[in-house]
Amino acid sequence: MPIDPLSAANAYRNQIKLAEDAANISGGADESGAAGPSFVKMLENAVQDAGKTQRVAEATEIQSMTGSKVDLTNLVTAVANAELSLNTVVAIRDRVISAYQDIIKMSI
Repeated sequence: MPIDPLSAANAYRNQIKLAEDAANISGGADESGAAGPSFVKMLENAVQDAGKTQRVAEATEIQSMTGSKVDLTNLVTAVANAELSLNTVVAIRDRVISAYQDIIKMSI
């Protein structure tokens, strides 16, 4: 399956954003004196972003089906972004399950 430049650019942008978020997490303290956002908060934000991307793609698809004037490029881009975010979420889920299974297999 060939990767188009737009999907590659979006994936690269998402990875940069995740790296910046991870750098901010390991950074200084927030107002309460804690060490910064937790991993759970970062994961929650990533899931919310993926959901938002899915909703944008669905809205664009619905607009194109109902006869609204939607640019084909915008439609394809929205669907590609949604597919990319879903694939990312699935890959993360698979890694978490694999890590959990590895931990369960460890002897005490």
